[in-house]
This record gives sequence, C-alpha cells and structure tokens, in this order.
Amino acid sequence: MREKPRPQTLVFSCEHGGNEVPAAYRHLFVGADAALASHRGWDPGTLPLARFLAKEFDAPLVSSTVSRLLVELNRSRHHRSLFSDWSKPLSPAEKEQVLIKYYYPYRTQLAELIGKRIAARQRVLHVSVHSFTPELNGQKRNFEIGLLYDPKRKPEQEFCLQWQQQLESLAMEWRIRRNAPYRGAADGLTTALRKQFHESDYLGIELEVNQLIADGSAEVRKKLRRVISASLRHSAKEL
Repeated sequence: MREKPRPQTLVFSCEHGGNEVPAAYRHLFVGADAALASHRGWDPGTLPLARFLAKEFDAPLVSSTVSRLLVELNRSRHHRSLFSDWSKPLSPAEKEQVLIKYYYPYRTQLAELIGKRIAARQRVLHVSVHSFTPELNGQKRNFEIGLLYDPKRKPEQEFCLQWQQQLESLAMEWRIRRNAPYRGAADGLTTALRKQFHESDYLGIELEVNQLIADGSAEVRKKLRRVISASLRHSAKEL
C-alpha cells in the first residue's frame, strides 16, 4: 500500500525588508544615508511582495526591517560580512548584543516555524524574498527574476525548473534565470536551514527580483505579484 503524500506547506521570509537603524546604533551611521537607501542597506520592494504572497497563500511570513548594514541576517555567524563597515567598529560584547536582539531571534523563529511543520509531517517549501540591483560594479544584470537553490538537492532543482517554466509562460518578455545573480548554495539562511532539515522535508528557495520591477511602477508591481503568485501556485502543486 502506497504511503499517502504528505501535505505541503509554504513559509515565506524577507530578511532585508527595510533599512531601519535602531536608535541605539544611529551614531554609527552618521553620513551613511546614501548607503542605507541603496541596495547595500536593504532590498527595495521585497516586503510588500512578501506580505502579498503570505496573504495570498495564507502562509506565515517572518520578516525584518532592520538594515542589513547593522547585521546581515542572511549570513552565517562567522561570515566576514555579518557586520558591515559601519557596525564592525562595535566591540565584541556590543556585537553579541546586536546578535542577541536581532540575529538569533530571527533565525530561531524561522527554524522553529519550519521544524514544527515538519514534525507535523508536512513538507515545507520556504521562499525567501529578495531583490537585486540591476547593475553591480559596472556589470549589468539583464534579467528580471532569479531562482536560487542548491543543485545537489534534487527536489529544489526540479521545483525551480518547473517554476522557471511557469514564470516564462506567464511573462514571456521577462528573462528568468536559475542560480543568478548569486549561487543558491552559497553562504546564507537557506543554506543553514538545509543543514538542519532533510531535502525530503525542506526546500529552501530564494526568489530574487530585479529592483527595476520589484520597486517599479504600480502597474509593474501588480503584474509581478500576479505572475509570481500564479506561477508559484501551479509549481507547488507539481511537487
């Protein structure tokens, strides 16, 4: 007798939803307004998109609006980019306080949320919502959407192939790439979660949207939401 397929559940996260600097650390960022407002400080357009998707799928969302220039939630504890040029001058004790207040709670909340669903025999599809600058270090990124995953994890690879096909069918004028503008297996939150959860239980996908559309006109953002939600709904059913 075949085992019944496990129910699948969606979990959304948004690590770079804002560029806020808590009052206790604003003295570190005097003269840093331009950096905070740029892609270095946050991922423009991601939090509204993540909130829309969470509501659309009736799924939980874990998000942060504290600038990544204070602490980078999408880097491992000992990564050199965990703290930025502005927050690196903090003493070891002060850095630990930043981690205790912002870093550990965020990552723990997300891991526990996923773990509880897996314990309830659900398969978790985690979509981490990001946006990328259309040009970095003089190099143009001539595509609209990237899907990041670990190619060594077959379920993630198959899902992203399916999602790419659905996106391309719904928005033929948009260019969709896999593992661009970054590698999905590089240091990051989904990479850390893959170490905790088996590939049969957990799929960690980073959705990367070009800021030209993620933070574009109301019409463009409306289309983005429609295309992402419809393609994700169809692709998730195929898992």
